[in-house]
Amino acid sequence: MDRREYRFGEKIKKVREGQSVTLKKLAEEMQVSVSLLSQIENNRVSPSIDTLLCLADILDIDPEYLFRDFRKKRKVRIVRGEERNRLTLGSVQYELLTPTAPPDEDFALETLELTIEPGGEKGSDEYGHPGREMGIILSGQGELKYGTESYSLRKGDSLSFSSAVPHILINNGEEPLKAIWIITPPRLFS
Repeated sequence: MDRREYRFGEKIKKVREGQSVTLKKLAEEMQVSVSLLSQIENNRVSPSIDTLLCLADILDIDPEYLFRDFRKKRKVRIVRGEERNRLTLGSVQYELLTPTAPPDEDFALETLELTIEPGGEKGSDEYGHPGREMGIILSGQGELKYGTESYSLRKGDSLSFSSAVPHILINNGEEPLKAIWIITPPRLFS
């Protein structure tokens, strides 16, 4: 596991000194040792959330200020159009729009651009799978067979359903059916 260190010490010290509050006075108000506060301010000790929130409350620090750098370090994962993973199974072409999710990632999504040739289909009328799916029809027309029900689909329609029920998306039109399809948890490119 990648452990990052977030340094709150400098920010806390800057605010404390700006308010002319001594370490001793702050320690007394928090009921902790001067040594602990000194170590926090010098980034030798990482404070617990409770301690950090107590400091923020006493010094009237907006927690947003303390965590601003944490948010900036979040990664934006980009998939360039020419670098998409592609897979063709029968009459269906899949293009992965999102990076492949690690198998242990919570809330992982697999976002695909589907192209189903006329008469082609994806899915199974015999079994489902755990998870949820959501789709947006970009062009063409089709039919979703979901359990014993059937739904007509055309450009602009969107749908969402539990994947546990057997389902098939069929292109019953005369042109390719294009759709954005989101599956959780990932199945095809996992």
